[in-house]
Amino acid sequence: MYNEHMSSVPAKKVSLKKNTYDHIVDPAFTPDEEEQAAYAAFSAIVRQLRRDCPWDREQTHESVKHLLIEEAYETVSAIDEGDLDGLCEELGDLLLHVAFHGVIAEGDGRFSITDIIRKETAKLVRRHPHVFEDTQVKDAGSVMRNWERIKLAEGAKKSALEGVPRQLPALLRAHRIQQKASGVGFDFPERADAWKKVVEEIREFAEVDAPGVSPEEREREFGDVLFALVNYARMSGLNAENALSGTNDMFVRRFRHIEERLAASGRTPAEADLTEMDAFWEEAKELEAEGGSDSN
Repeated sequence: MYNEHMSSVPAKKVSLKKNTYDHIVDPAFTPDEEEQAAYAAFSAIVRQLRRDCPWDREQTHESVKHLLIEEAYETVSAIDEGDLDGLCEELGDLLLHVAFHGVIAEGDGRFSITDIIRKETAKLVRRHPHVFEDTQVKDAGSVMRNWERIKLAEGAKKSALEGVPRQLPALLRAHRIQQKASGVGFDFPERADAWKKVVEEIREFAEVDAPGVSPEEREREFGDVLFALVNYARMSGLNAENALSGTNDMFVRRFRHIEERLAASGRTPAEADLTEMDAFWEEAKELEAEGGSDSN
């Protein structure tokens, strides 16, 4: 929406007001004059919209929260599609929402955009002692474990699992819960152990998937299967949410091929038998393979 063009061409550095982090931040990353001007214009525009636009003036944190979620999904969609121009635009929309919430809060005397930036800056420095202090880490896993321990030590959260929104898609929420538990040492020692848990949960589900067992119990056991699979995927370096999303897209793509092939003869899937539809499904797989797409 209202985003300024930021050039990647280096410009002359300008002096910034001295701040708490000047002694640890590499001067090479000091914002240049163009970057500062772009942010200043953006911030001013958002504030003026809040004052002068009837729609913007009426909004609250609650009234626009759903739009923030929408913009986040649009950003993810641009990433999935490899649309870098679209990603640039969607990131601008996300930035607008961050700034707009800051301006709303500022008008209510709660906090400002500057407060948001300062709090996040302090958090980044505090949680990266391997960059800004002398802490030694050996890999990304060590960084994540330190991150979770530091969060708990800050005292802001009573549980390592806090901060995982319940509103997340269930597979992604399971992944993040497991990540956080792993960050404080609660995890299977080896990936093979996680697979044994998958097998165990499948066996337990098979035992209750029978006549006379309540839907609630069957659902609970099936949930355990999914949770175990997500955990194994995580330990394998995979994200179950992304994996299932890709499979969903694949299914839609191939089913549409079935519909198109049947439509050519004036029919719908409801008017075809399963054998014929299976043949068109295999045809779709072959076409994907010829085009270089992954097939299952």
